[in-house]
Amino acid sequence: MRDQPDAIMLFAAGFGTRMGALTKDRPKPLVPVNGRALLDHALDLTENVPLSRKVVNCHYFPDQIKAHLANRNDTTIVFEKDEILETGGGLKNALPQLGEGPVFTSNTDAVWLGPNPLSALLNAWEPAKMDALLLCVPKANAIGHKGNGDFVLDTDHRITYGPGDIYTGIQIIRTERLCEIEESSFSLKVLWEKLLFSNRMFGLKYTGKWCDVGTPEGVTLAEDMLNGNNV
Repeated sequence: MRDQPDAIMLFAAGFGTRMGALTKDRPKPLVPVNGRALLDHALDLTENVPLSRKVVNCHYFPDQIKAHLANRNDTTIVFEKDEILETGGGLKNALPQLGEGPVFTSNTDAVWLGPNPLSALLNAWEPAKMDALLLCVPKANAIGHKGNGDFVLDTDHRITYGPGDIYTGIQIIRTERLCEIEESSFSLKVLWEKLLFSNRMFGLKYTGKWCDVGTPEGVTLAEDMLNGNNV
């Protein structure tokens, strides 16, 4: 089994209810930021990373996602027809397309300013001791995000839940233990709990800027960040 991630799962199935009118007639990943769909911003990050497979899931307005990706021969679409499977269930459902071994997963509702986050994770990945490596960002570098943070990193970069750095929605994670979860629809947090208990879950601090684009206000903040207006 391979130890290096060479596949990525891009989560694009949610309803995007916090976007209000912007997602009344389109899925959130197709909301434009600086003239380009959020999904395209996410796919841009994959261009210079050695990946053999790219998988996008969808549920809400799936035909729009399919049409948007029609010219991308390097991307496979997985339709979640009957129900949204959440992040954990979506990843488990896509395993036949992703293959065995560790994979990248990425949300599609954020934009970045700085080093390629996938490359940063890949450079820090140590398969001998890690089952997951989550990319986190200090609150000072998180644009448009409210809250006390998600994880605390110790001196060895192991992470625990707590008010600290913010999870950016991108990680490398081993998928073998998904088979232990019987539910079809569940959050990735269910898998994280298993990895935390095994003491093999780590974090990496992102050195650039990250903007959460989950609301209409987030779109404006992201465009300001990309255009150098709030950096």
